[in-house]
Amino acid sequence: MIIQIDPHTLERAEERGTSEREIREVVQAGSDIPAKRGRRARAKVYEFNNNWAGRYYEQRRVEVIYVEEGSRITTVTVYVFYGKWE
Repeated sequence: MIIQIDPHTLERAEERGTSEREIREVVQAGSDIPAKRGRRARAKVYEFNNNWAGRYYEQRRVEVIYVEEGSRITTVTVYVFYGKWE
């Protein structure tokens, strides 16, 4: 499948602390999670061990919301959560 990353997704990625590479990884190999309005979503946890917004976090969970249109996946947005999952 072709993965098209919407400019809005890239803007949110920069603000929230992830990258285009990670967005593609999540879409290709992440775990399915619930999504609303006929959309799909996948998530993946990354080791972080760093500071974000003045606090230390062990991990980062990247969630990508997207739609499938034929043989194309188009991202809608990306969320990044900081904490400990595994």
